[in-house]
Formats: sequence, structure tokens, C-alpha cells
Amino acid sequence: MVNTPNSKPTQGQAPTLGELRNEIDRIDRAMHELLIERSGIIDTLISVKKSNETGSAFRPAREASMMRLLVERHHGILPLDTVESIWRVIIATFTYVQQNYSVHVDLSSGDALVRDSVRFHFGYTVPVVQHVGASAVVDAVANSRGDLGLVRAEAVAGGKAWWKALEGDGKPKIIARLPFVERGDHPAALPLFVVSKPLPAEAAVNEVEVWSVHVAGWNTSVARALAPLAEVTAQPDSGFDSAALLISVPQSRKVEQVLESLKEAGASVRSSALVGGHATRYTVPPKA
Repeated sequence: MVNTPNSKPTQGQAPTLGELRNEIDRIDRAMHELLIERSGIIDTLISVKKSNETGSAFRPAREASMMRLLVERHHGILPLDTVESIWRVIIATFTYVQQNYSVHVDLSSGDALVRDSVRFHFGYTVPVVQHVGASAVVDAVANSRGDLGLVRAEAVAGGKAWWKALEGDGKPKIIARLPFVERGDHPAALPLFVVSKPLPAEAAVNEVEVWSVHVAGWNTSVARALAPLAEVTAQPDSGFDSAALLISVPQSRKVEQVLESLKEAGASVRSSALVGGHATRYTVPPKA
């Protein structure tokens, strides 16, 4: 049998190495052609969405949905890490094609985990701008046309309450939490908030609301009382026992419940402001 670019293994016979390679080449061509076809649709989408308007082309609600579906339909020997990273680069790159943007990150500590997460989620086409401090990231987003900022979702020793700059109308907001898919062995597992200028209502997702709360009387007892209700990042605020809190309230709770629990635990709530939201974390069950 003569191998041709389109030849397939004959049924009932073990395929030859040449036939298998031809099949791989055929699939590679098909995938490339589909990406080109996808880019044509994006080209049309640009005119439909009029994405030259001010604001990010990032659509976290749709991205979260796409990544969940990807995990649910995946099977076979190909690692989920590979599939997720490929799709993340495809999504981030086509978003960039719709409307150029940069990703601003805090690399003041030379954090390798942050670098890995940026490249996993955004690839190498999207420009990355380094900053010293999370506040500088938020400022850069506020002064940009439609850029994104990545800020650690965990407390950093010696850090500041950068989320204060998200309070108020028209200020940047938290629009997503990375990674969209969580599992114990994730190669880019570092929790990161994505910050951008406010998105249109249809593009945003607020399954988890994120609130900036200022309290007096903050201590370990209050923190323990709050732990079962919501995720909390705390930084010292002005005053002896004052704290600035970033509280992620899940769908199963209301912020009023959280604030009431703070008061019952002995804290005094000075102010609260909604500073964004994100999709509920999609967790892949551990392998049996």
C-alpha cells in the first residue's frame, strides 16, 4: 500500500507507522484549519460587538462556562493540564485579537508562581507588564483603555489593602478568579484575582460577590467566627485594632449574614462596598 497524505489504515489490518503519521498530519491540518476558521468568526464578531469601544473584551462569564464544559467532556490519555492550557491560550489570544490589551502583574518579589500562572492563562502573545506592588497594578488598570490586572487572592506578608482602590462607581473591579478550574495537581494553582474596568452586566459573573469591608475590633476570634461563612483576606487598617477585609461571599450566603456575624463576634463594621465578583470555583474531583 502506498501512503498518501489522506490515506487511512485499512480496516482489519494493523496500521503501519507511516499510516499513523499520516493520520496525525491529517488531524493537525484539520485543527489548524479550524483555528483559522475560528479567527474568521472572530473577525466578524469584532464588527458585531463594536469592540473598539472603551473597556475590556474579556468575558469571564463565558470563559468560566467554556472551561467547565471542556473539563466535563474531556477523556482519554491526554492530560487535562495540556487541554486546559491550550484552550486558555486560544481564548486569551482571540480576546487580544478582538481588542489589544496588556496584563499587569505584581512581580515585586520575583514570584515564579505568578509568572507561571500568567503564561499558563494568557500565553505569550498578550503583553505582560511588571509592577512593584498590587496597588500599582490596580492604578495601571484604572489608567488603561481595557487592560487586565492580576493580583494574589491570598494575603501577602507586609502587603497593603490594595482593594480599597476598587471602592466606588467607575473604579476597577474584580471580574474573575484564576484558575477557572481547580484541582490538587494544577500546574498554575496560585489563586489570582483578575481586575479590570467595570464590565457590561451581560459579561460579568457574580456567583461569588467580593466585598471590601472596614472593621474595628479585628482579632483572631473574629477571624475564626467568620471562617465558615466566607473567604477573607485581612490587612491592618488605620487604627490599633482596625482591619481592611476583602471578603468573598459565596452564592449560599448573603453579605448581610457576614456583616452580622462580624458584629456578633465583637467587631464594629465601619463601611462595606461591593468591589466585584467571579464565577464559583469549578473543582475537579480527585482521581480514585
